[in-house]
Amino acid sequence: MIIRIMGEGQYRVSSALLDDLNLIDDQIVEDVAKVDEASYKKDLSRLIQAIKEKGEPVAPEEILESDVIVPPEDLTLEEAEKVFRGIGLIKG
Repeated sequence: MIIRIMGEGQYRVSSALLDDLNLIDDQIVEDVAKVDEASYKKDLSRLIQAIKEKGEPVAPEEILESDVIVPPEDLTLEEAEKVFRGIGLIKG
């Protein structure tokens, strides 16, 4: 699966990593629903760091369609209410 972090590039992620990312994504959905900005910011940062650290960067010259687009870390809680709802970004 290919995940794009807005403004930072694309990463290939394994099925095992996708399962871990889905758990963080689900937590972000809960944080947003509870309007818990501190937890939301912490978990969004954790999601992005996990993708960067455990995913395989896609070369900039490779043109691939992204399966998931993760917003940047500076996404506000109000903006996140439009993105992180229902089952979140990562289906699983």
